[in-house]
Amino acid sequence: MEGKVMHQYTLYSSLMGKAVFITGGGSGIGACLVEAFHRQGAKVGFVDVDASSSSNLLSRLHSQSEESIWYREADIADIDLLQECISEFSATAGGLDVLINNVANDARQDTLELAPCEWRNGLAINLDAAFFATQAALKVMRTQREGVILFMSSINALSGMTPSVPAYVTAKAGLLGLSKSLSREFGDFNIRSNAILPGWVATERQLGTWLTPEVEKDFLNKVALKRRLQPQAIASTALFLASKDADMITGQQFIVDGGCI
Repeated sequence: MEGKVMHQYTLYSSLMGKAVFITGGGSGIGACLVEAFHRQGAKVGFVDVDASSSSNLLSRLHSQSEESIWYREADIADIDLLQECISEFSATAGGLDVLINNVANDARQDTLELAPCEWRNGLAINLDAAFFATQAALKVMRTQREGVILFMSSINALSGMTPSVPAYVTAKAGLLGLSKSLSREFGDFNIRSNAILPGWVATERQLGTWLTPEVEKDFLNKVALKRRLQPQAIASTALFLASKDADMITGQQFIVDGGCI
């Protein structure tokens, strides 16, 4: 993001000083979320398995602000470690106000050749980690009697338009049901739960793997807004849903895809 014009986010005074934990915050959409909430004056913590990208992000943000960001290198498939990180951050930050289940892996898989261990691994990363991170967060939020849970799903959960990602799509659909269920179960504790469904976001990883110029040209013919969907659009939606401005919104799904489905 160096050398680019800084994205101007709406400032939400209700996010100032709030404790926000993000999974997979070292790069892509996650890094944009970390930066966006950091600029709101929130106390931000994140985990990511990619120590190099995370270190670069931390260095860049530290050069712009003296406010520190909490980070631990962690594989979110290690549930015990993931929950320990959330507990440690909550203790350090004095609570937990927002959890964003962002981490995902959309590696292509041959549906007809998919082995049971590969299927389980896909669910472990894309679904299991979100549930157990949320479980740890809810224990803190229930005591506080307030909190926000955000699930990063995908328009694939509704359309299934991307081929060869059966476990990923299944998990992303599962997040919608989980979010709806939690909104009912924990509404009495003033805990809100919503899902964001991004379209094809032009992250560095996507541009370097699947989103080739030819594929992108074909894709743009299918969307209403003929331009790339950038991570900032997802971060802006997350900021709103985490803020007091969205205080009566829960159990909902927000599609951010440039008019694709």
